[in-house]
Amino acid sequence: MKRLAVIPARGGSKRIPRKNIRLFHGKPIIAYSIENALRSGLFDQVIVSTDDADIAATAQEWGAAVPFMRPAHLADDFTGTQAVVQHAVEFFSSQKIHFEQTCCIYATAPLATQEVLQQGCHLLSQNDCDYVVTVAEFRFPPQRALCYADNGRVTPMCPGEIAKRSQDLPKTFHDAGQIYWGATAAFMENRAIWGSATMPLMLPATQVQDIDTNEDWLLAEMKYQFLQNNRGGDL
Repeated sequence: MKRLAVIPARGGSKRIPRKNIRLFHGKPIIAYSIENALRSGLFDQVIVSTDDADIAATAQEWGAAVPFMRPAHLADDFTGTQAVVQHAVEFFSSQKIHFEQTCCIYATAPLATQEVLQQGCHLLSQNDCDYVVTVAEFRFPPQRALCYADNGRVTPMCPGEIAKRSQDLPKTFHDAGQIYWGATAAFMENRAIWGSATMPLMLPATQVQDIDTNEDWLLAEMKYQFLQNNRGGDL
């Protein structure tokens, strides 16, 4: 079975400028996604989809292919994962190269180890599903969230749930923002990633960190170091 890894990495990140190639524990953060994909032994091609020459050069330096530059209309603030994957698959299809499975790996996912990639591939291959995505449990029940009221005070988002004990509320999960395994046909047919044919790959809180602010970045570095210390080597 032929498999493709697509790492999206546009140049126009706003909240953390040049985020995709900023140094994370001494090397560009995108290097972790590239290396984990290569080390996993799962993929026939590991590519970076970017519109940025510096990111392209960095990606190639760390072992990824950059067979095309992503067009501007697919590199704005609103372009989603499926559109980027579809563009990559269409490029290879035009070269008469086809893949049965495709994995989208975010460029800022240094905690997505090669073992996570392998577990996701196994789940996709062994189950009747369109996608496998990494998820994590909410650390605090969102049913008890608070919102600002018009008068500047707070009001419960779910008034009927706010007084319930955490253990009496159903567990909820969120996208870990790391990997999105899928049947290539599912991506190309626009089947919903968050639909009834998606399987979760559960990750512990220590292995999940969204990176949108400098504080997030520091937390991700601390979690990476914690995990490295507990396995005695590089992730």
